Amino acid sequence: MHLALIYLIRYFYLLFSFYKDFYKIAVVSENAIDETDRHILMHLRTNGRLSMSELAKLVGMSAPSVKDRVRRLEDRGIIRKFTVDIDTKALGYSLEAIVRIKPRPGNLHRVEKMIIDEPRFTSCDKVTGDDCFISRLALKSIDELDKLLDPFHEKAETNTSIVKSSPVRNRPPAS
Repeated sequence: MHLALIYLIRYFYLLFSFYKDFYKIAVVSENAIDETDRHILMHLRTNGRLSMSELAKLVGMSAPSVKDRVRRLEDRGIIRKFTVDIDTKALGYSLEAIVRIKPRPGNLHRVEKMIIDEPRFTSCDKVTGDDCFISRLALKSIDELDKLLDPFHEKAETNTSIVKSSPVRNRPPAS
């Protein structure tokens, strides 16, 4: 009886181990991209207007193969959309600031709406930690910063840093 129980336990342990490892392989391979996909993403991030034939030359493949890969990247949700990268300095916004915002109790949704409604916020992330929001602002002058943030001070604490440079921007992560 004990021997049969031991064999049964071993059987289920091995079965569970196999399925656990199989699941890991399936999930990793479903989400993984290869080096060619990474090159395609890098080139599209730099210039989303590349034609499939131009992109094919850059990655050393045929245009139909590249088109299939791009379509698969879209189908998998890796490429969400093709967009433009606007140089805010060319529009007269000479300063960029990172603002960490910590809403006062009961003001989270009001502060979030204020951020959404202010067009000079170019991005905003809701985060964990002491600050609830980390956002980026495009500004024409330092004076504009105080005027823009004054209405927030009733509902939140802010901490601002002026961006000197952005050595890494929107790079796809390495796998």
